[in-house]
Amino acid sequence: MLTAATICLAMNIYHEARGEPLAGQIATANVVMNRVTSPRYPDSICSVVKQGHYWKNHPIRNRCSFSWWCDGIADTPQNEESWAQSVSLAYKIQGGFIPDITEGATHYHATYVMPYWADDYYAIAQIGDHIFYK
Repeated sequence: MLTAATICLAMNIYHEARGEPLAGQIATANVVMNRVTSPRYPDSICSVVKQGHYWKNHPIRNRCSFSWWCDGIADTPQNEESWAQSVSLAYKIQGGFIPDITEGATHYHATYVMPYWADDYYAIAQIGDHIFYK
């Protein structure tokens, strides 16, 4: 049975990392889970994934922690194989069957951007097209 938390985690894996190697997909999910356990972030998977700035209960475009959530593009997964992989990973990560490969990372970004916060964190690793930080 798909829970809301599993769907939220799978959606984040799918939209943030479906074109990445398996380790990159796992690492993006690890970041969500690390945020859930950190007192600096919301304490549920869906709240972490949907965190951002809102106006009248709608996310403000390009003002969310995870860009896909507020990019204005439809969120329904189109690639069935990638969606199934994302759901499988979400189950395994939530169940503790896949360890945190990011050493506690709470942030990441694509290699082709340089966010304002990057200098405030310690880079852990680059996996695929993402750099992970804690």
